[in-house]
Amino acid sequence: MTTRRDFIKTAAAGVGAATLGTASTAQAASPSAGPHQMPRGLTLLSIEQADGSETLGVKLPNGILDVAQAGKALKIDAPLALDRLLTSGNAASLEQLISAAKDKQEFLKDEASLKFGRLFTNPGKIVCVGLNYKAHAEEAGEKLPKEPILFNKYNNTLAAHHCTIKLPPREVSYKFDYETELLIVIGKTARNVSEAEALDYVAGYAIGHDFSARDLQLETGGQWMVGKTLDGFAPIGPYFVSADQVDPNNLTIETFVNDEEKPRQSSNTAKFIFNPQKVISYTSRLFALQPGDIIFTGTPSGVIVGMPKDKQVWLKAGDRITSRIEKLGTLKFDLA
Repeated sequence: MTTRRDFIKTAAAGVGAATLGTASTAQAASPSAGPHQMPRGLTLLSIEQADGSETLGVKLPNGILDVAQAGKALKIDAPLALDRLLTSGNAASLEQLISAAKDKQEFLKDEASLKFGRLFTNPGKIVCVGLNYKAHAEEAGEKLPKEPILFNKYNNTLAAHHCTIKLPPREVSYKFDYETELLIVIGKTARNVSEAEALDYVAGYAIGHDFSARDLQLETGGQWMVGKTLDGFAPIGPYFVSADQVDPNNLTIETFVNDEEKPRQSSNTAKFIFNPQKVISYTSRLFALQPGDIIFTGTPSGVIVGMPKDKQVWLKAGDRITSRIEKLGTLKFDLA
Protein backbone atom coordinates (compact mmCIF):
# COMPACT_ATOMS: atom_id res chain seq x y z
CA MET A 1 0.00 0.00 0.00
CA THR A 2 1.27 3.45 -0.89
CA THR A 3 1.66 5.44 2.32
CA ARG A 4 1.56 9.15 2.93
CA ARG A 5 5.33 9.02 3.47
CA ASP A 6 5.85 7.29 0.09
CA PHE A 7 3.84 10.01 -1.58
CA ILE A 8 5.83 12.77 0.08
CA LYS A 9 9.10 11.32 -1.18
CA THR A 10 7.93 11.58 -4.79
CA ALA A 11 5.58 14.57 -4.75
CA ALA A 12 8.13 17.31 -5.35
CA ALA A 13 9.72 15.37 -8.22
CA GLY A 14 6.42 14.92 -10.02
CA VAL A 15 4.84 18.30 -9.52
CA GLY A 16 6.65 20.03 -12.37
CA ALA A 17 5.07 17.95 -15.12
CA ALA A 18 1.70 17.74 -13.39
CA THR A 19 1.24 21.46 -12.93
CA LEU A 20 2.96 22.69 -16.06
CA GLY A 21 0.57 20.54 -18.05
CA THR A 22 -2.34 22.67 -16.92
CA ALA A 23 -0.82 25.95 -18.04
CA SER A 24 -2.07 25.60 -21.59
CA THR A 25 -5.65 25.68 -20.32
CA ALA A 26 -5.28 29.19 -18.88
CA GLN A 27 -7.93 31.63 -19.99
CA ALA A 28 -6.80 33.59 -23.01
CA ALA A 29 -6.66 37.28 -22.27
CA SER A 30 -5.23 40.14 -24.25
CA PRO A 31 -2.95 42.33 -22.14
CA SER A 32 -4.09 45.86 -21.45
CA ALA A 33 -2.70 48.68 -23.55
CA GLY A 34 -0.90 50.14 -20.53
CA PRO A 35 1.51 48.51 -18.08
CA HIS A 36 0.49 45.26 -16.37
CA GLN A 37 -1.33 46.44 -13.26
CA MET A 38 -2.51 44.33 -10.36
CA PRO A 39 -5.59 45.29 -8.32
CA ARG A 40 -4.88 47.34 -5.21
CA GLY A 41 -7.15 48.49 -2.40
CA LEU A 42 -9.95 46.21 -3.63
CA THR A 43 -12.12 43.42 -2.28
CA LEU A 44 -13.67 41.47 -5.14
CA LEU A 45 -16.16 38.64 -5.49
CA SER A 46 -17.99 36.68 -8.18
CA ILE A 47 -21.70 37.06 -8.92
CA GLU A 48 -23.64 34.22 -10.52
CA GLN A 49 -26.06 36.00 -12.84
CA ALA A 50 -29.56 34.83 -13.79
CA ASP A 51 -28.23 33.39 -17.07
CA GLY A 52 -25.62 31.32 -15.20
CA SER A 53 -22.66 33.52 -16.12
CA GLU A 54 -20.17 34.34 -13.35
CA THR A 55 -19.05 37.96 -13.37
CA LEU A 56 -17.01 40.26 -11.20
CA GLY A 57 -18.35 42.23 -8.27
CA VAL A 58 -16.60 44.89 -6.18
CA LYS A 59 -17.36 45.12 -2.47
CA LEU A 60 -17.93 48.80 -1.65
CA PRO A 61 -19.13 50.48 1.58
CA ASN A 62 -22.56 51.07 0.03
CA GLY A 63 -23.07 47.71 -1.69
CA ILE A 64 -21.70 45.35 -4.32
CA LEU A 65 -20.89 46.95 -7.66
CA ASP A 66 -22.03 44.73 -10.54
CA VAL A 67 -19.14 45.18 -12.98
CA ALA A 68 -20.92 43.60 -15.95
CA GLN A 69 -24.02 45.74 -15.59
CA ALA A 70 -22.14 48.97 -14.91
CA GLY A 71 -19.54 48.41 -17.62
CA LYS A 72 -22.20 47.80 -20.26
CA ALA A 73 -24.26 50.83 -19.27
CA LEU A 74 -21.29 53.19 -18.97
CA LYS A 75 -19.43 51.75 -21.97
CA ILE A 76 -16.28 51.03 -19.96
CA ASP A 77 -14.52 47.83 -20.99
CA ALA A 78 -13.49 46.54 -17.55
CA PRO A 79 -12.58 42.86 -17.04
CA LEU A 80 -15.69 40.81 -16.28
CA ALA A 81 -13.99 38.05 -14.27
CA LEU A 82 -11.12 37.81 -11.81
CA ASP A 83 -9.21 35.40 -14.05
CA ARG A 84 -9.41 37.96 -16.86
CA LEU A 85 -8.44 40.86 -14.59
CA LEU A 86 -5.30 39.07 -13.44
CA THR A 87 -4.14 37.73 -16.79
CA SER A 88 -4.78 40.98 -18.67
CA GLY A 89 -3.26 43.21 -15.99
CA ASN A 90 -6.02 45.70 -16.73
CA ALA A 91 -6.78 46.91 -13.21
CA ALA A 92 -6.80 50.51 -14.49
CA SER A 93 -10.08 50.04 -16.40
CA LEU A 94 -11.70 48.46 -13.34
CA GLU A 95 -10.62 51.43 -11.23
CA GLN A 96 -12.08 53.75 -13.87
CA LEU A 97 -15.39 51.91 -13.72
CA ILE A 98 -15.49 51.98 -9.92
CA SER A 99 -14.88 55.72 -9.93
CA ALA A 100 -17.70 56.28 -12.44
CA ALA A 101 -20.25 53.91 -10.90
CA LYS A 102 -19.64 53.78 -7.16
CA ASP A 103 -22.40 56.25 -6.28
CA LYS A 104 -24.97 55.06 -8.83
CA GLN A 105 -27.50 52.97 -6.95
CA GLU A 106 -28.74 51.21 -10.08
CA PHE A 107 -25.39 49.36 -10.32
CA LEU A 108 -25.18 48.42 -6.63
CA LYS A 109 -26.62 45.24 -5.14
CA ASP A 110 -27.27 44.00 -1.63
CA GLU A 111 -24.71 41.28 -0.91
CA ALA A 112 -27.29 39.22 0.99
CA SER A 113 -29.38 38.94 -2.18
CA LEU A 114 -26.53 37.66 -4.37
CA LYS A 115 -25.75 34.14 -5.45
CA PHE A 116 -21.98 33.82 -5.36
CA GLY A 117 -20.16 32.51 -8.42
CA ARG A 118 -16.77 30.85 -8.52
CA LEU A 119 -13.93 33.30 -7.87
CA PHE A 120 -11.76 31.29 -10.26
CA THR A 121 -12.96 29.23 -13.20
CA ASN A 122 -9.82 28.55 -15.24
CA PRO A 123 -6.52 29.22 -13.48
CA GLY A 124 -3.44 28.00 -15.31
CA LYS A 125 -2.17 26.15 -12.23
CA ILE A 126 -3.59 25.08 -8.90
CA VAL A 127 -0.54 24.36 -6.74
CA CYS A 128 -0.98 22.88 -3.25
CA VAL A 129 1.43 22.62 -0.33
CA GLY A 130 1.31 19.60 2.00
CA LEU A 131 2.28 19.40 5.68
CA ASN A 132 3.02 23.11 6.07
CA TYR A 133 2.22 23.45 9.79
CA LYS A 134 4.40 21.70 12.38
CA ALA A 135 1.46 20.52 14.49
CA HIS A 136 -0.29 19.11 11.40
CA ALA A 137 2.81 17.17 10.34
CA GLU A 138 3.05 15.78 13.86
CA GLU A 139 -0.61 14.72 14.01
CA ALA A 140 -0.11 12.95 10.66
CA GLY A 141 2.89 11.09 12.07
CA GLU A 142 5.26 12.60 9.52
CA LYS A 143 8.72 14.13 9.76
CA LEU A 144 8.90 17.88 9.21
CA PRO A 145 9.60 18.50 5.51
CA LYS A 146 12.88 20.15 4.57
CA GLU A 147 11.40 21.70 1.43
CA PRO A 148 7.78 22.55 0.49
CA ILE A 149 5.83 19.45 -0.54
CA LEU A 150 3.90 20.27 -3.71
CA PHE A 151 0.94 18.57 -5.38
CA ASN A 152 -1.96 19.88 -7.46
CA LYS A 153 -5.68 20.02 -7.97
CA TYR A 154 -7.58 20.51 -11.23
CA ASN A 155 -10.13 23.05 -12.40
CA ASN A 156 -13.04 20.62 -11.92
CA THR A 157 -12.60 21.07 -8.17
CA LEU A 158 -13.29 24.83 -8.21
CA ALA A 159 -16.46 25.80 -6.34
CA ALA A 160 -18.12 28.91 -4.92
CA HIS A 161 -18.96 30.29 -1.51
CA HIS A 162 -22.25 28.73 -0.32
CA CYS A 163 -21.80 25.81 -2.72
CA THR A 164 -22.97 22.27 -2.07
CA ILE A 165 -20.41 19.54 -2.60
CA LYS A 166 -22.12 16.42 -3.94
CA LEU A 167 -20.40 13.46 -2.32
CA PRO A 168 -19.80 10.26 -4.31
CA PRO A 169 -21.48 6.96 -3.39
CA ARG A 170 -20.11 5.27 -0.28
CA GLU A 171 -18.54 2.47 -2.34
CA VAL A 172 -16.37 5.11 -4.03
CA SER A 173 -15.41 7.05 -0.90
CA TYR A 174 -16.73 7.94 2.56
CA LYS A 175 -13.83 9.31 4.65
CA PHE A 176 -14.30 13.02 3.96
CA ASP A 177 -12.21 15.62 5.76
CA TYR A 178 -11.89 19.42 5.99
CA GLU A 179 -8.76 21.51 5.32
CA THR A 180 -9.06 25.31 5.56
CA GLU A 181 -6.13 27.07 3.86
CA LEU A 182 -4.81 30.50 2.93
CA LEU A 183 -4.91 30.88 -0.86
CA ILE A 184 -2.21 32.92 -2.61
CA VAL A 185 -3.20 34.50 -5.93
CA ILE A 186 -0.33 35.31 -8.32
CA GLY A 187 -0.52 38.65 -10.13
CA LYS A 188 2.54 38.72 -12.39
CA THR A 189 4.95 36.15 -13.81
CA ALA A 190 7.40 34.88 -11.18
CA ARG A 191 10.43 32.85 -12.24
CA ASN A 192 13.46 32.34 -10.01
CA VAL A 193 12.38 35.06 -7.60
CA SER A 194 14.01 35.58 -4.21
CA GLU A 195 12.15 35.28 -0.93
CA ALA A 196 12.75 38.99 -0.35
CA GLU A 197 10.86 39.95 -3.51
CA ALA A 198 8.33 37.08 -3.63
CA LEU A 199 5.34 38.97 -2.21
CA ASP A 200 5.73 41.61 -4.93
CA TYR A 201 4.29 39.00 -7.31
CA VAL A 202 1.12 38.40 -5.29
CA ALA A 203 -2.12 40.02 -6.45
CA GLY A 204 -4.11 39.01 -3.40
CA TYR A 205 -5.39 36.35 -1.07
CA ALA A 206 -8.55 34.34 -0.42
CA ILE A 207 -9.83 31.48 1.67
CA GLY A 208 -9.41 28.11 -0.01
CA HIS A 209 -10.69 24.75 1.20
CA ASP A 210 -8.73 21.64 0.22
CA PHE A 211 -11.59 19.20 0.77
CA SER A 212 -10.24 15.65 0.88
CA ALA A 213 -11.33 12.01 0.56
CA ARG A 214 -8.88 10.34 2.92
CA ASP A 215 -9.68 6.75 1.95
CA LEU A 216 -8.87 7.48 -1.69
CA GLN A 217 -5.87 9.60 -0.74
CA LEU A 218 -4.21 7.27 1.77
CA GLU A 219 -5.72 3.80 1.64
CA THR A 220 -7.03 2.36 -1.65
CA GLY A 221 -3.80 2.48 -3.58
CA GLY A 222 -2.72 5.81 -2.10
CA GLN A 223 -4.49 7.87 -4.78
CA TRP A 224 -3.47 11.34 -3.62
CA MET A 225 -4.54 13.00 -6.85
CA VAL A 226 -7.95 11.30 -6.78
CA GLY A 227 -8.43 11.99 -3.09
CA LYS A 228 -7.97 15.72 -3.69
CA THR A 229 -9.63 16.29 -7.06
CA LEU A 230 -13.20 15.02 -7.04
CA ASP A 231 -15.72 17.50 -8.45
CA GLY A 232 -16.18 20.57 -6.28
CA PHE A 233 -13.40 19.69 -3.83
CA ALA A 234 -11.95 23.24 -3.79
CA PRO A 235 -14.44 25.85 -2.59
CA ILE A 236 -12.86 29.32 -2.66
CA GLY A 237 -14.21 32.63 -1.39
CA PRO A 238 -16.17 34.58 -0.54
CA TYR A 239 -13.69 37.32 -1.45
CA PHE A 240 -10.44 38.05 -3.20
CA VAL A 241 -8.66 40.69 -1.09
CA SER A 242 -5.83 42.59 -2.76
CA ALA A 243 -2.37 41.98 -1.35
CA ASP A 244 -1.80 45.53 -0.10
CA GLN A 245 -4.50 44.97 2.53
CA VAL A 246 -3.19 41.71 4.01
CA ASP A 247 -0.14 40.46 5.93
CA PRO A 248 -0.19 36.77 4.97
CA ASN A 249 2.23 35.88 7.77
CA ASN A 250 -0.09 36.79 10.64
CA LEU A 251 -3.68 35.66 10.08
CA THR A 252 -5.89 33.59 12.35
CA ILE A 253 -7.36 30.55 10.58
CA GLU A 254 -10.29 28.44 11.79
CA THR A 255 -12.65 25.65 10.72
CA PHE A 256 -16.09 24.95 12.18
CA VAL A 257 -18.45 22.02 11.54
CA ASN A 258 -22.22 22.40 11.80
CA ASP A 259 -23.28 24.36 14.89
CA GLU A 260 -20.22 23.58 16.99
CA GLU A 261 -19.01 26.67 18.84
CA LYS A 262 -15.47 25.40 19.26
CA PRO A 263 -13.40 25.40 16.05
CA ARG A 264 -12.05 22.08 14.80
CA GLN A 265 -9.00 23.91 13.46
CA SER A 266 -7.59 27.03 15.13
CA SER A 267 -4.17 28.39 14.28
CA ASN A 268 -2.29 31.31 12.75
CA THR A 269 -0.33 31.59 9.52
CA ALA A 270 2.63 32.70 11.64
CA LYS A 271 3.01 28.96 12.31
CA PHE A 272 3.73 28.04 8.68
CA ILE A 273 6.80 25.85 8.23
CA PHE A 274 7.27 27.52 4.85
CA ASN A 275 5.76 31.00 4.69
CA PRO A 276 4.30 32.42 1.46
CA GLN A 277 7.63 34.03 0.52
CA LYS A 278 9.42 30.68 0.78
CA VAL A 279 6.67 28.82 -1.10
CA ILE A 280 6.62 31.30 -3.98
CA SER A 281 10.41 31.49 -4.24
CA TYR A 282 10.84 27.71 -4.10
CA THR A 283 8.08 27.00 -6.62
CA SER A 284 9.32 29.68 -9.02
CA ARG A 285 12.64 27.86 -9.25
CA LEU A 286 10.82 24.79 -10.56
CA PHE A 287 8.48 26.51 -13.04
CA ALA A 288 7.07 29.93 -13.76
CA LEU A 289 4.12 31.09 -11.71
CA GLN A 290 1.86 33.17 -13.92
CA PRO A 291 -0.93 35.72 -13.37
CA GLY A 292 -4.05 33.95 -12.16
CA ASP A 293 -2.23 30.90 -10.79
CA ILE A 294 -3.35 30.00 -7.27
CA ILE A 295 -1.52 28.32 -4.39
CA PHE A 296 -3.14 26.46 -1.49
CA THR A 297 -0.63 26.95 1.32
CA GLY A 298 -1.47 23.98 3.56
CA THR A 299 -3.80 23.35 6.48
CA PRO A 300 -3.19 23.55 10.24
CA SER A 301 -3.72 20.75 12.74
CA GLY A 302 -7.14 19.52 13.84
CA VAL A 303 -8.14 17.52 10.76
CA ILE A 304 -10.11 14.30 11.21
CA VAL A 305 -7.37 12.07 9.80
CA GLY A 306 -5.05 13.29 12.55
CA MET A 307 -7.37 12.13 15.33
CA PRO A 308 -7.10 8.74 17.08
CA LYS A 309 -8.90 6.07 15.07
CA ASP A 310 -11.69 5.74 17.65
CA LYS A 311 -12.35 9.49 17.48
CA GLN A 312 -12.56 9.78 13.70
CA VAL A 313 -16.10 10.75 12.66
CA TRP A 314 -15.93 11.51 8.95
CA LEU A 315 -17.94 14.29 7.32
CA LYS A 316 -21.21 13.22 5.70
CA ALA A 317 -24.13 14.51 3.66
CA GLY A 318 -25.96 17.23 5.57
CA ASP A 319 -22.85 18.59 7.29
CA ARG A 320 -22.05 22.30 7.02
CA ILE A 321 -18.47 23.54 6.92
CA THR A 322 -17.29 27.05 7.79
CA SER A 323 -13.77 28.26 7.01
CA ARG A 324 -12.66 31.56 8.47
CA ILE A 325 -9.44 33.52 7.94
CA GLU A 326 -8.81 36.92 9.45
CA LYS A 327 -9.33 39.83 6.98
CA LEU A 328 -10.54 37.45 4.26
CA GLY A 329 -14.08 36.73 5.40
CA THR A 330 -15.95 33.49 6.02
CA LEU A 331 -16.32 30.70 3.45
CA LYS A 332 -19.32 28.40 3.89
CA PHE A 333 -20.43 25.27 2.08
CA ASP A 334 -22.41 22.13 2.76
CA LEU A 335 -22.42 18.49 1.75
CA ALA A 336 -25.08 16.45 -0.04
